[in-house]
Amino acid sequence: MENKKIVIAGGTGFIGQAMARYFGKNNHVVILTRQSVTGHNNTYGSALLKAADGYNITYWRWDGKHVERHWLHDIEGADIVINLAGKSVNCRYNDRNKKEVLDSRIDATRTIGEAIRQVKQAPALWINAASATIYHHATDRPQDEEHGVISDLKNDNMPWSLLDRVRFAGKRLKAALLHGKRSEQYQALAKDFSVGICRQWEQAFLDENTPDTRKVALRTAITLGAGGVMVPYFNLLKAGLGGHQGDGRQMYSWIHEEDLCRIVEWCYEHGTANGIYNCVAPNAVTNKTFMDMLRAATGHRFGLPAFTWMLELGAAMIGTETELILKSRWVAPGRLLREGFRFRYSTAREAIGNIVARTPRKRYHLF
Repeated sequence: MENKKIVIAGGTGFIGQAMARYFGKNNHVVILTRQSVTGHNNTYGSALLKAADGYNITYWRWDGKHVERHWLHDIEGADIVINLAGKSVNCRYNDRNKKEVLDSRIDATRTIGEAIRQVKQAPALWINAASATIYHHATDRPQDEEHGVISDLKNDNMPWSLLDRVRFAGKRLKAALLHGKRSEQYQALAKDFSVGICRQWEQAFLDENTPDTRKVALRTAITLGAGGVMVPYFNLLKAGLGGHQGDGRQMYSWIHEEDLCRIVEWCYEHGTANGIYNCVAPNAVTNKTFMDMLRAATGHRFGLPAFTWMLELGAAMIGTETELILKSRWVAPGRLLREGFRFRYSTAREAIGNIVARTPRKRYHLF
């Protein structure tokens, strides 16, 4: 793909920068971000890609809520608009964070839709991020777009641990005393937050009326590359904690960053691509298998496991949730395979080998 204009909302994060790297030398990439770009660093401290590095990239600040004149002209006639914007779910699921996670996704999606409606020449394609987490805690079979089970009930998603039950009992008692058992607050406790976010986010995207712009939602799995989620994995290996998490039997769906970018390119080039696609590699593995492969690729002979109770305590200390590690995400790219997409990295071993080979040894002390 060459000489295209690609607008990426939320483009200073790991995935946005991977796309900017993939497309930015042969196309004009415009990045909209709520973060400051003056320091030229992303979340993990890596320098943001810029023109001095040989990339044709423009950065614009935006608030994620309003259509602003200084970037609206770049939506005009764009070939692809990609919306990745939203607060990270790597946080504690308290009321404030829940609201920010949901609002940041809905607001950004509606803003992009409004911008598309304001321009005279609409973009050819709008790709909105979505999440493979929308499917239930799957242990029996992979979930595809046609037959995947989507349930926002807590009991259909991540298994309860002892600490989960204690936390839930306390919240339920508080809601019952303050609002009553028939209240919205009490009933909401039986719902799974993550699946609810995924459903509302997708629906907001599908509801946007942009008749001249083709729309694709990518239910993306954990994206693997030289950065992003691999940073904490490498830190675990250095600390000797590179064993499985929980019981290690939960399924781990993933996609290599290059294949994610290639899917964006494929969606643009295949004019019939529209609607919802599972953006995952075809061969999910268990958590234990993934960690075994990662240790083997980096020369670590052993790694201590992290059992569920340890993860619960650790998550509370660092301000995150164990669901991000323990939910069994077993997802298959049904539509992509049926419609002819071919993955460059179809196995976790291939993906890990490529990433480790490109990772600076001095930075992570892998060997």
